[in-house]
Amino acid sequence: MAAWCWLLLPPLLLLVLNRLIHRGLAPERVVERGVPENLPWRAVRLPTANGKSLFGWFIPADERAPALVVMHGWSGNAEMMLPLAAPLHGAGYSLLLLDARCHGSSDDDSFASLPRFAEDIEAGLAWLAVQPEVDPGALGVIGHSVGAGAALLAASRREGIRSVVSIAAFAHPAAMMRRWLRAMHIPFWPLGAYILAYVQRVIGHRFDAIAPSCSITRVACPVLLVHGLADPTVPVAEARQIHAAARPGLAELLLVPGSHDDYGDIGERLEVLRHFLDRCFGRQAGP
Repeated sequence: MAAWCWLLLPPLLLLVLNRLIHRGLAPERVVERGVPENLPWRAVRLPTANGKSLFGWFIPADERAPALVVMHGWSGNAEMMLPLAAPLHGAGYSLLLLDARCHGSSDDDSFASLPRFAEDIEAGLAWLAVQPEVDPGALGVIGHSVGAGAALLAASRREGIRSVVSIAAFAHPAAMMRRWLRAMHIPFWPLGAYILAYVQRVIGHRFDAIAPSCSITRVACPVLLVHGLADPTVPVAEARQIHAAARPGLAELLLVPGSHDDYGDIGERLEVLRHFLDRCFGRQAGP
């Protein structure tokens, strides 16, 4: 091999490594198979960042009703959040269940990330605000996992959000990434450290700036943090960490039986969720 060819080897190796990182961290796209049965839903498409569009289900309630953007987690879709739809709609809330970019039936993009989830949530809030069925002054967000972290990030930088329900959020992306590295048997030095640095460069954000434990310090609306006591993906200690970082009196912590992908068994705590939302929106709670 000619001497000058050795100069090409390190960049080529980095190129291959970077592509492997993209492939290894890319979400699985799972397209919806069902629909929100027995609800007055309609499929919608709405614009988001980078000239892309999002797929979602809009389920209007009463005229000028409060409305919630509902965002899934990594490799999820709107259908996976349907267990929340009928009870919340029955309580008088309009709902917009969205697919984030690179998920479900939404447009693809160069990559998915927590900040891009937050952009998609913000696009959903902007869309809801101009719907005739919705009270534009009564908007909230419910998110699961990465969607929960994105909900906190969106609420930290957007005025007018009245409530956030965070389900199974992780406290810091670096800790979540380190768990992934261990699960993949990737040593932190030097490869894992490179992966973390590369991901931050690609998404254009430092992990410290977008971590839910940091975002919640800037959130000015009430937050309900829901977490499963048996969550093997995100330890329950991280929910306590986020709660401890919140502004005094603004965050409530609800620890329930359950794991990560069953949404912390939130289905059995829907009355708690509904009462929290009713307080946030100044509505009279039911019995």
